[in-house]
Amino acid sequence: MNKPLRRIAIFCGLLVLALLIRDNWIQYVQADELRTDKNNRRVTIERYASPRGNIIVDGEPITGSAESSGSDFKFKRTYKDGAMWAPVTGYASQAFGASQIENLEDGILTGNDDRLFFRNTLDMLTGKKQQGGNVVTTLNAAAQKAAYNGLKRQGGKGSVVALEPSTGKILALASFPSYDPSSFAGNSTSKDGGAWNKLQKKNNPNDPMLNRALRETYPPGSTFKVVTAAAALEDGLYTDPDGKTDSPDPWIMKGTTTKLPNEGNIPCKNATLRVALQYSCNTVFGKIGSDLGNDKMLDMAKKFGFDEEQFTPVRANASVFSDNMNPSQTALSSIGQFNTAATPLQMAMVASAVANDGKLMKPYMVDELQSPGLDPIEKTDPEELSQPLSAENAQKLQSMMETVVDKGTGANAKISGVTVGGKTGTAQHGENNSENPYAWFISYAKGDDGSSPVAVAVVVEDDDAVRDDISGGGLAAPIARNVMEAVIDSKK
Repeated sequence: MNKPLRRIAIFCGLLVLALLIRDNWIQYVQADELRTDKNNRRVTIERYASPRGNIIVDGEPITGSAESSGSDFKFKRTYKDGAMWAPVTGYASQAFGASQIENLEDGILTGNDDRLFFRNTLDMLTGKKQQGGNVVTTLNAAAQKAAYNGLKRQGGKGSVVALEPSTGKILALASFPSYDPSSFAGNSTSKDGGAWNKLQKKNNPNDPMLNRALRETYPPGSTFKVVTAAAALEDGLYTDPDGKTDSPDPWIMKGTTTKLPNEGNIPCKNATLRVALQYSCNTVFGKIGSDLGNDKMLDMAKKFGFDEEQFTPVRANASVFSDNMNPSQTALSSIGQFNTAATPLQMAMVASAVANDGKLMKPYMVDELQSPGLDPIEKTDPEELSQPLSAENAQKLQSMMETVVDKGTGANAKISGVTVGGKTGTAQHGENNSENPYAWFISYAKGDDGSSPVAVAVVVEDDDAVRDDISGGGLAAPIARNVMEAVIDSKK
């Protein structure tokens, strides 16, 4: 080969090499960057070219897909009873992205998950369009309906969480007011954009898109006395639910001249733990917290899940029990006030652990992931989080909580032929308790064999209610009863 031809061959070879390097750089190094580029509509168009997989409750889809009009995005998400299920599903919108399960399990629902690679490859070879898989939840449709309708009838704001104590399965997760994710599932500026804007907190002070079951923390009020009672039993400060406590009334908080008041004329002086829980004696449980001290109370709160985010897989805010408190602050925190704050999920976990003989299971709402052909891809196994109290002490606490329902403030949660344990709470709200308090109720139901199919936490915020009419037993307990009945009836 003469010299000019050799130079041309080398030059052409270098061009081919440069082309190969560039091609590989684009395909492997820049692939994700190009795929997620906001100006690359081809990926987005492909994303909505096929119907999305479904979210399943009790074997039935609570989601669907419909063809869009006037858009190059062919399919958009639809929801059945969207407002009722929104705290579970989240939303999937062509304009505003996705949240909660719709976001966390997006790969399965769109069919793009790596675990579907083999099936997608077969579909490509056979000319079949890519399909999304399904997310099977742990939710109980009847319990969810009872929870949502109960909150809706009550009005105001609030939430409900129901758990299966033996596994941690979430059976109900309701928040009110809520929103319909279908209303902004498309990408129309006028229709979907307008619906989205109306739901934003700056335009709607009721904040309907807030998931109050997982993302709102409230002072738990007297429901936290269950945690304080557990701490007293586990520490050995008191071992007999029917033995007298060292609890004067009035009781002056340590290091202060301030009396810790009780609500009304109730028998709290040296009351037993059972009577103190039945009548919700601040003096008894405040003094227990002060006597045990901040460290022991904090340790028990953490065993129940406080001070740590929970992932269901949707993230739940961490509930709060503070460190470095003085004795009077610890006393107030031990009756669910001062800095103590809890999500409804957290207080359902407290009731669940007591009902499950002291064993706390990790809460979860995704039972199984399925391929488009309904083959299982991943199954969630129940997982123990902790053992806040022994089985013996848990059963003592159960008997105390059952007295609250049989003879105390939780009578509205009674279910004929079923053993129910519970605890009411009316938590202060606003500076110097200036606003209407929060009404709480936590509870569980037990079967004839002693096992518990359901534990529930309910919180109600009703700004329009008459202040003197607000109580956990009056507003929240009937909702909890209906949810427990729904779960029990569904198992018959």
